Amino acid sequence: MGEHATIATTEVPKKEGGFPPFDTTTFPSQFFWLAVTFAVLFTVVWKVAGPRIKGTIATRRSAINGAIAEAAKAREAADAASAAYDRALAAARAKANGLAEETRQGINVEIAKAKTEGEAQAAAAMAAADARIEATRTQAKTHIADSARDAAIAIVARLTGETVTADEATKAVGG
Repeated sequence: MGEHATIATTEVPKKEGGFPPFDTTTFPSQFFWLAVTFAVLFTVVWKVAGPRIKGTIATRRSAINGAIAEAAKAREAADAASAAYDRALAAARAKANGLAEETRQGINVEIAKAKTEGEAQAAAAMAAADARIEATRTQAKTHIADSARDAAIAIVARLTGETVTADEATKAVGG
């Protein structure tokens, strides 16, 4: 081996510095600034952003509550309108039923009146027909008696040749 010997190793030479968050010598200052930054951000959120967020939430909540109240009022109005509609419908049905019943009664009265008039006309027609039938019967009896009398006169005249009076023939026939 010679005078100048080279030694080879696999170690990486140590560099100065490195990635600061991983440097353990700076941990106390990093914790200090973390605490300061956290305190500042917490104060900003607590004093500025918090009230704004609360205000927005309160505004939204009041808007939602207002919308719910309006919906409740609209529902009450719809229920009232529905009840009024039902009452009006019931009243209209009752009125229609009343009118129908009134019309039905009027028609029944007219039917009864027409029936009574028809029965009276039928009774009068029957009485007139009975009178005509009786008159026709009486007339037929008279015609039969007259025909019998005339036939008796004609028979006696033909058979005996004698003339019989109408009164004698009527007595002989039985009239």
